[in-house]
Amino acid sequence: MSLNDQEAASHTLSHRVTELRKKHKQTLDQLATASGVSRSMLSQIERGQANPTLTVTFRIAQAFGMSIGELVDQPWASSTIEVVHGEDKNNLFRSDKQIQIRTLSPLQIEKNIEFYELRIQPGASLTSAPHFDGTKELLTITSGTAQIVSGDNNSKLSHGDSAHYRGDLIHSIENTGDCELIAYLVVTSQ
Repeated sequence: MSLNDQEAASHTLSHRVTELRKKHKQTLDQLATASGVSRSMLSQIERGQANPTLTVTFRIAQAFGMSIGELVDQPWASSTIEVVHGEDKNNLFRSDKQIQIRTLSPLQIEKNIEFYELRIQPGASLTSAPHFDGTKELLTITSGTAQIVSGDNNSKLSHGDSAHYRGDLIHSIENTGDCELIAYLVVTSQ
């Protein structure tokens, strides 16, 4: 998806959310309660100032009783192949000297799932605040070693290992090795 396509999708989403909220005669507070998305985030989305994650978009769609495709007014066609290009910098969720997070999930995916590639430098750690209740993460290591902490639990992983843990607690992924940690992360929420 090009930058222009993303801007158009964000513009469409902002108008669509506003239109549906007014059609359902809801305030931002009421939609926030129904969707589990903060009032502040909803306000930013409606003003076109935020590009929500798949989980946030799914929760908004669910609050209106529709799929993500219906929400963004772009129904998924079974004959469509959507490609997330590796060199597309628009897919970088975070990129600095310590950590790179690249989203691999197409925007139109209609499941409550997100898929990421993680690259973490030696000694660096990715710490996350708790996500929505019921969120789970599945991490698979393809290169390097890591320590995973979720709440009071921790585990060491190396090449080929996978861990499934709660994402609704404070959790972290730390590169405990001497080389770059490369891993794939799947985040699911109910």
